[in-house]
Amino acid sequence: MAEPERVILFRVPWTDDSGVQRVNRGFRVQFSSTLGPYKGGLRFHPTVDLGVIKFLGFEQVLKNSLTGLPMGGGKGGSDFDPKGKSDSEILRFCQSFMTSLYRHIGADTDVPAGDINVGGREIGYLFGQYKRLMNQFDGVLTGKSLSWGGSLIRPEASGYGAVYFAQNWAEDNKVEMKGARCLVSGAGNVAQYTVEKLLQLQAVPLTMSDSTGFVFESEGFTEEKLDKMMYIKNVLRGRISDYCKVSPTAKFFVGEKPWKVDDVKFAFPCATENEINEFDAKMLVNNGCVCVVEGANMPSTAEAIQVYEAAGVTLCPGKAANAGGVAVSGLEMAQNSMRTSWTREEVDEKLKRIMKSIYQSCVDAAAKYGCPGNLKMGANIAGFLKVADSMIEQGCV
Repeated sequence: MAEPERVILFRVPWTDDSGVQRVNRGFRVQFSSTLGPYKGGLRFHPTVDLGVIKFLGFEQVLKNSLTGLPMGGGKGGSDFDPKGKSDSEILRFCQSFMTSLYRHIGADTDVPAGDINVGGREIGYLFGQYKRLMNQFDGVLTGKSLSWGGSLIRPEASGYGAVYFAQNWAEDNKVEMKGARCLVSGAGNVAQYTVEKLLQLQAVPLTMSDSTGFVFESEGFTEEKLDKMMYIKNVLRGRISDYCKVSPTAKFFVGEKPWKVDDVKFAFPCATENEINEFDAKMLVNNGCVCVVEGANMPSTAEAIQVYEAAGVTLCPGKAANAGGVAVSGLEMAQNSMRTSWTREEVDEKLKRIMKSIYQSCVDAAAKYGCPGNLKMGANIAGFLKVADSMIEQGCV
């Protein structure tokens, strides 16, 4: 189970706007098709290498298992850095990337999605090239535009799902979310919609961040302030420090993380792997945090997790808490297969049910195997058992 079924590596040649020929590496790790077609995102970032993609692919297997939907696990991407690239350069890169990848994917084989630096624009370019090469229109990618096969709630799903997971934990443990002060890291898709859903539940999100530092709103973000942040990040593609130009109440902390803010109840790390280290975890504990809800993939280091456990802070692990994104991807696949589309309310209700089911699976597995309340252990056990038992039934292939 720890060995991928298939690893695909390829060159991605493309030409920049100056006419200079460039070459990047492309990867797709098809880890497990035990429960269904390979499913997992594509990441475009200079830190991408085979080791990163394999680690993310293995996590994806367990995460997809927890959703209860018929999806296997995989991951892919490239060491291409889209920062500072023109739309034309990104288009040429995506077309070249798909020209090598298309023969290995398909609606019933492998269905990639977006991840870091792969959003709606990139999915559109990739899908267009796939359709051009295959001469067919099918649900080969998720995260598509609503105009051509996408699902409502898909952009919001990871952030909304993380908050729904936290809400289930809060109800189970008699913790009030209304008025709860929350720290959120990141400023991308997951962070934005985490803040949006927290506001809808009348919690108080205080921070957002990017690689340059974090912004702090002492009275919390409002819907109006979040709209300004989303415009800066999604339309202007600016830095988070630019937000302070439009919000006189915001403070920007250069090169720092949001975990230093005191008097908080929840932390939602939504940026990247290993963003919370041992020192950060101790700050969270000292500042009153009772629950860490991972919106990103494995944002807490092993040392940070030890600090949480020693202090009695609950960890809602990423493979469970941020499974909302891939869950709605699975719902998008279902809608594509049926040639239909569901309403926003229908998809949101299905997402709520899936997140509640994931939470309960984690709780039940933790209790059954001797570690009650340990959601990290519960998520790992529940996800593993479904895949392992299914592999055995299929002849360990």
